Amino acid sequence: MTLLSVAQMNSQNDIEANFDVIESLIQQSKAQAAELIVLPENFVCFAAGKQRETAAQFESIQKRLEQLAHRYQIWIIAGTLPCPFRPDGSIIQDGRVRTVSLCISPEGTEARYDKIHLFDVQVSDAVGGYQESKFFEPGDQVVVAKTPFGNIGLMVCYDLRFPELALTLRQQGANILTAPAAFTYTTGQLHWQLLLQARAMDSQCYVLGAAQQGWHGEKRQTWGHAGITDSRGQLLQMIETEGHGLITSAFDLEEQNTIRASMPLMQHRKLINY
Repeated sequence: MTLLSVAQMNSQNDIEANFDVIESLIQQSKAQAAELIVLPENFVCFAAGKQRETAAQFESIQKRLEQLAHRYQIWIIAGTLPCPFRPDGSIIQDGRVRTVSLCISPEGTEARYDKIHLFDVQVSDAVGGYQESKFFEPGDQVVVAKTPFGNIGLMVCYDLRFPELALTLRQQGANILTAPAAFTYTTGQLHWQLLLQARAMDSQCYVLGAAQQGWHGEKRQTWGHAGITDSRGQLLQMIETEGHGLITSAFDLEEQNTIRASMPLMQHRKLINY
C-alpha cells in the first residue's frame, strides 16, 4: 500500500513565491508519509502572456524540482511547465511552446508528457474565449511512467474529456492517472468531479486530479476542488476549501487487481463501428 498526495494551489506570476508554496506542500506530503505528490497545471507561474518567458527557464526550473525530489525523497508529478523545445530537443520555431508534465523521482526526471488536447473553446466567464493552440503546440505521444508503486499514465486538464486517452494509458499498463489541471470556474463547477470519476470508472485506474483554485490576475478564475478517485470511480477525497491545500490517500495495487479481475472491462471491450 502506498500513500499518494494531490495538491491544490493558487499560483500567481511570482515564481519564487510559488516555489515557497511548493516546498511547503512537499513537506506536508512527506509528513503524511506519501511517496508521490501531484502538482497542478501552471504551478510555477500562472500569468497570461508569460509562457515564453517562463519557458526560457524550463531547464533551471526542472533542476530545482529534481533537487526538491532528492532532498525530500519523494516522487513529483510536476503539473505543467511551458517548454520551448520538443522531447527530441528540437526548438519550436513559430513562437509557441509545449505544455509539459514531468514525472520526477528522487534520482531525477523519469518521464515527460506533452499535453495532446488543447483548450480551444468558448466559455461564459470573464475571459470568454480560450485558444491554447495560438500559444501552445500539441504533443503527440502517450506516456506511461514506471514507478515502484505502480505505472503512472500522464494526462493534463483538458485531456480528461477524452476517454480514449485514459483507455489507451490503461492498455499500456497504467495503474494511476495523473491530471494536473486549471479548470475554469464555469467548466469546473459543471464537469470536474464528474470527469475524475468517469475516467477512473472507464480505465479502472486511480485518478489524481491536482487543481488550481481562485483568482489569477483580474480575469482568470479557476475552480479548484483537487480530488482523488479510486479504481471503481468512487471519490475518495476532495478539497472543498479555497487556496492552497493537500489531500493524501492510500493506493493498493492488489486491491486494484482484484477490482479489475472481478469486472474485466479491457477484455470485454469491442471496437465496433456502429
